[in-house]
Amino acid sequence: MAHFAHARVDLDAIAYNARLLRERAGGAALMGVVKADGYGHGMLPAARALLAGGATWLGTAFIREALGLRAAGITAPVLAWIIPPGEPVGEAVENGVDLGVSDAAVLEAVLGAARSLGRTARVQLKIDTGLNRGGIGHSEWGSLVEAAARAEEAGHLKVSGIWSHFACADEPGHPSIAAQLSVFHDALETADKVGLTPEVRHIANSAALLTLPEAHFDLVRGGIASYGLSPIPDLDVPGLRPAMTLRARVALTKRVPPGSGVSYGHRYVTDRETTLALVPLGYADGVPRAATNRGPVLLGGRGRVIAGTVCMDQFVVDVGDDEVAAGEYAVLFGDPDAHPGAPSAQDWAGVLDTIPYEIVTRVGVRVPREYVGGA
Repeated sequence: MAHFAHARVDLDAIAYNARLLRERAGGAALMGVVKADGYGHGMLPAARALLAGGATWLGTAFIREALGLRAAGITAPVLAWIIPPGEPVGEAVENGVDLGVSDAAVLEAVLGAARSLGRTARVQLKIDTGLNRGGIGHSEWGSLVEAAARAEEAGHLKVSGIWSHFACADEPGHPSIAAQLSVFHDALETADKVGLTPEVRHIANSAALLTLPEAHFDLVRGGIASYGLSPIPDLDVPGLRPAMTLRARVALTKRVPPGSGVSYGHRYVTDRETTLALVPLGYADGVPRAATNRGPVLLGGRGRVIAGTVCMDQFVVDVGDDEVAAGEYAVLFGDPDAHPGAPSAQDWAGVLDTIPYEIVTRVGVRVPREYVGGA
């Protein structure tokens, strides 16, 4: 029996998206990125669906996410790329997790773990090509790849990859894209000169995967596109299937007279006698409070807008004189092809001046994930 509110996740859609992205990647392999609980879709089901669709790598932000994949019996190559001090580097080495190295301190931590365990650690060196977030700076790149080459020759580690990340790939033609690619090529050349032969070189995120073939190299990282959402708002990607549908059953309806203030602060006031429908989802479930009087909803076969302030556990929709009853589903977002008239996560992002990544990843743990497909 379905919960009164749930996020329905179509695993067949995720697998289908992986196949589509592999085709778009040409000869490059596909990494399915499953950080942040699979972008809110569920890390383990998403990982299995991506692998079924042809992804050969998985990507996580943190080591604990990667260890969760290993604990579930997933043996595919996994890269974890944010390693703050104190992270379980030794466990990662023991479990064959590739570790993203963004500075000398991380390299030393990995080497220490490898020596103490008597194991060869797998690392992927990240060059900061211009995002100025994580990654090894250009001035330190030469000395770090030399240190990595010495450690590889000593058998302590294997440099399995060299990689980077774009700042503006979601803005095709932005001048920083070519500049970052140039720095990346220079970094690869420097690594080659000291004898490093990485298994994979990668810089392409979803946006570059879809728009920048010259950035595909050996591996591309399918993030938001794996879940059926375009990384570029005005880029229509034929075939991508949004995997998540967020919906909830109406808890109750009531008739109210004109001039009735609705929800906290009376930020919505009825202009006629009307019916209000109460939907039991709120900001504790990931519905942004900023969606007050703005968030789109499909209810009773029509597109509507949230009426009044979004509360912690609920919001209200003004349905006028339409016949809407308790128990009917209100669809906040989903696949418009599967639910004609339903808003998409991109529609929500556009209304709230954000990106669809935030819309799907913020759906809270109180909302059960209901999985379909994936047999």
